[in-house]
Amino acid sequence: MKKVYNIGVEATLEVIGGKWKPIILCHLNHHGKIRTNEFRRLIPGISQKMLTSQLRELEQSGLINRKVFNQVPPKVEYSLTPYGQEMDPVLNILCTWGEKHIEMLQDKGEDVLLMQRDEDIAIKHTS
Repeated sequence: MKKVYNIGVEATLEVIGGKWKPIILCHLNHHGKIRTNEFRRLIPGISQKMLTSQLRELEQSGLINRKVFNQVPPKVEYSLTPYGQEMDPVLNILCTWGEKHIEMLQDKGEDVLLMQRDEDIAIKHTS
């Protein structure tokens, strides 16, 4: 049966939808290669089971590479594929909008904290 999308964003959300996939992609976009334990440090709220599941789905979608090094203890490294790197403008816009939204919430008096701005992460990665 032919799959039908009513609007393009449906296809995008099918691949990157959910709480964790965009966060994983943003970190890979800024840091390049990331090991599993580094993800746990960068994304403290994610369980190991959820992280593994989300990484597998992103790999199956062709957005990330998984490289296994033959050593003890095992080492696994993740990176964006060229196809995944095409998400860069989308991810940057999502981050920028999110930062503006947080500022708006703060201006309304809500108790909201942004731990790290997108541009700060990008600067650390390139320096």
